[in-house]
Amino acid sequence: MIKKISDYLEAIYNLPLNQSLSREHLLHSSFLAGKENNVEIYYSPHNEYINKDAKVIIVGITPGFQQMKMAYETLRSELANGHSLEEGLKKSKIAGSFAGSMRRNLIHMLEECGLPTALGIKDAASLFSTERNILHTTSVIKYPAFYKGKNYTGSQPMIDKNKLLSSYAYTIFPEELAQLPSKTLVIPLGKAVDRVLTNLVQEGKIKQAFLTGFPHPSGANGHRRKQFEQRKEALIKGIFQWTQERA
Repeated sequence: MIKKISDYLEAIYNLPLNQSLSREHLLHSSFLAGKENNVEIYYSPHNEYINKDAKVIIVGITPGFQQMKMAYETLRSELANGHSLEEGLKKSKIAGSFAGSMRRNLIHMLEECGLPTALGIKDAASLFSTERNILHTTSVIKYPAFYKGKNYTGSQPMIDKNKLLSSYAYTIFPEELAQLPSKTLVIPLGKAVDRVLTNLVQEGKIKQAFLTGFPHPSGANGHRRKQFEQRKEALIKGIFQWTQERA
């Protein structure tokens, strides 16, 4: 059974305040959620919060260490300042969701696809600020996964070849989607996430519509721009079709 924040609260309260948290702090046995061969999954609090009013769900492969770090630092600060656990989890979600250059790249592509027009909002950037109430962000691997100590990228090992990763992608992830509205649009980032969504649809485990072929916005994806230009027209059509179906 997947562990929850209640299993880690004591360790979270023991994290140092007012300083940058390191890999030694977070990639620690206190937060280890699972291990299989060279794959390790560590708990992170920001994917605990689920926005059940979302109109759009953006799905990554797994949170990276930087997202994990921001989420923990935010939650630790919120709790120390006397805020509720629920509020702390919400704030850590906002802080950790596709942070840094990845968010900038993602916003640019969503803008070009016409998503803001479909949603009736000012721009794609507002999804991460004033319109955050209509966005839910998550990952097929709910918590940060690492392969040989480095951020897991979805390719080595393949999700389907690792029982630990598969349990998150094909059991835990669809359970999360089941809590969200059926008319929500799912945007999977990258081929590995796309493949998981396709398999889940074939298995009848998800009810939402999803775009296919959306490039991963990571700066490490050097082919991102080319991939996007090749898929842009189809993505625009996919968003338009979703708009018509939910009308």
